[in-house]
Amino acid sequence: MLRPEQRAKLDDTDDTLFYSFPRFVTHVDEGFIEQLTNLYRERLKPNTRILDLMSSWVSHLPEKIEFAHVEGHGMNEEELAKNPRLNHYFVQDLNANPKLTLADEDFDAVLIAVSVQYLQYPEAIFSEIHRVLKPEGIAIVSFSNRMFYQKAIAAWRDGTDMSRIELVKRYFRSVPSFSEPEVIARASTMPSFLQMLGMMGADPFYAVLAKRL
Repeated sequence: MLRPEQRAKLDDTDDTLFYSFPRFVTHVDEGFIEQLTNLYRERLKPNTRILDLMSSWVSHLPEKIEFAHVEGHGMNEEELAKNPRLNHYFVQDLNANPKLTLADEDFDAVLIAVSVQYLQYPEAIFSEIHRVLKPEGIAIVSFSNRMFYQKAIAAWRDGTDMSRIELVKRYFRSVPSFSEPEVIARASTMPSFLQMLGMMGADPFYAVLAKRL
């Protein structure tokens, strides 16, 4: 689906080196986080099994909802170890190995928050997401316009907010038996210079959702 040049990163050194030290920061503003938590509150059900892919020290899950199990994945073990919502976690470079060592149809929801832009082989990852989801399980992919520019793939770096939405929709559509993707798009009303300063409410909020049929 993506051409080889679209998968390229400006920094093509080993990703494990880039993520070898922890970053205990949030990469989006409080307005984005609030919208994401509200979306999770609306779409995730209590006592279900959640896979938080490409996670870190925080998952933005609603505090008052208890889940049966939250499995975390990421690139930095120190960050994952600090995440209080994870019952278990594993470290894996999905660009080097997109195959998840997880059982078929094991999760009610799979989440990717502000990280999809770094996947070089998203078709393989979304196929794995479909495999590990239970029938009618939901995948929620959220993102804004921020990124580690040197680690984002060219198809993302060179795009617009709208083209990135279409890109994630294409990722879902590359896998048979996902439902037609649903889009939530709330563009920022802030001037671009205020967005760059990280003003409250400056980050646009985008999410693309689909269910395993």
